[in-house]
Amino acid sequence: MARVFRQAEAKRLALPGRQALEIVCRETGARSVTLRLVEIPVPQPGEAPRAAHRHRDFEECIFVLSGRGTTFADSGEYRLEPGDTIWVPAGENHVTRNTGDQSLVLLSFFPVSDIRGGTEEPPLKGTP
Repeated sequence: MARVFRQAEAKRLALPGRQALEIVCRETGARSVTLRLVEIPVPQPGEAPRAAHRHRDFEECIFVLSGRGTTFADSGEYRLEPGDTIWVPAGENHVTRNTGDQSLVLLSFFPVSDIRGGTEEPPLKGTP
């Protein structure tokens, strides 16, 4: 049965260097997909850049809604602008950073309903 997901009902995630809403995932009834709306703010002077992460067993597809950024991956650097999509294969270290003067807003798609167990991300500063 089809279902509409409201942004206001999405789960807010505490992720380093970005704000994320998990809209569709296992918790919302999905069997094989996760959809996140991600906003990466303009970096502030002196702010340390976010470290790369990877998804061990699944790929990620990112669509740029607005703003400008660069994805830094094992395979190279990829400049992004609105309307672009980047695909990152499973196991590749990557990080997308805002390189513009406004928030970078992305849709991130994963072909699994729960990405937590397969994602390796450095912990937030100040946490063990």
